[in-house]
Amino acid sequence: MKSRERVYRTLAFELPAGERIPRQLWVLPWADLHHPGTCAAISQQYPADIAHCPVSLKFPRKNRTTGGATDIGLYTDEWGCVFENCQAGIIGEVKSPIVEDWANTSKVIFPEDALTFDVDAVNAFCKQSDCFVLAGACPRPFERLQFIRGTENLYMDLALDDPDLLAFIRQLHAFYLKELEAWSQTDVDALFMMDDWGTQNSLLISPDMWRRIFKLLYRDYIGLAHAAGKKIFMHSDGYILDIYPDLIEMGLDAINSQIFCMGLDRLASYKGQITFWGELDRQHILPTGTEQQVRAAVKEIHEKLACNGGVIAQCEFGPGAKPENVITMFAAWDQITAQGSDTVRQCRA
Repeated sequence: MKSRERVYRTLAFELPAGERIPRQLWVLPWADLHHPGTCAAISQQYPADIAHCPVSLKFPRKNRTTGGATDIGLYTDEWGCVFENCQAGIIGEVKSPIVEDWANTSKVIFPEDALTFDVDAVNAFCKQSDCFVLAGACPRPFERLQFIRGTENLYMDLALDDPDLLAFIRQLHAFYLKELEAWSQTDVDALFMMDDWGTQNSLLISPDMWRRIFKLLYRDYIGLAHAAGKKIFMHSDGYILDIYPDLIEMGLDAINSQIFCMGLDRLASYKGQITFWGELDRQHILPTGTEQQVRAAVKEIHEKLACNGGVIAQCEFGPGAKPENVITMFAAWDQITAQGSDTVRQCRA
């Protein structure tokens, strides 16, 4: 079975017994810095079934960025947001917000040139690849607001129900809709969005506030994708158990989240309703786990969350992760799913 079909069958909970589940490795620049050559070797041994579409622009993008996104020092992104970084290989933090008051957002740059990507190049990439292809755009409204205003300031603005903030959210949302609409007209298989919503044990804002302000945005993104015949994937770090029912109700196809942070037993009731796009525990198992612990974790994910598919073998190779544990994870998934477990076949009985 080719990669694209494998992913579609997984999302539909129709992956035949004996077929391995799809796989994907996320590589942070940290991994290439600390383990040069290893990531390429892992990818060659365990080729990904999912690819992020590269972006080429029809017209040269205005060079607004300065510095490197994962280099030590200051980095200014295409929106004008300034990040400070003290560790190479990861993304820094915003210490000096570019907006002091939502009534004046003149320093915010909407990167309209991101809408001028080369559609023919995108479609050519999709045609020549056997992989399931994700769009090269990534709306992240909650995080973008933090980058613009600063995290603490944004929390205060949300608590005060600042009308200027709400007006800017509508403006930001309109831009992201234009970006997703453009990508929905290409041959990619799925659109993609993200926002990190969780702490270690709760949402960063109340579930009620999330539903009142942000759920409506994601509903539009999901609806746009499905109206165009596309799937849609989402990433969100931390404890987001409170909004899992909402994501499922809106029709999200796959979620990349820290499932070990929330607990597999708590997530088990959602198997067969959404595809768990990874991930193996990167807080404990990937950096310090033994081979036995890695294999046991994969087995637990399979037993509690797999449903004729419904799971993607994914992990993040980032700070602290041991290469041998990444390799063991993929090997364990191949071994388990090649056995055609009864757990998978009977998950809807």
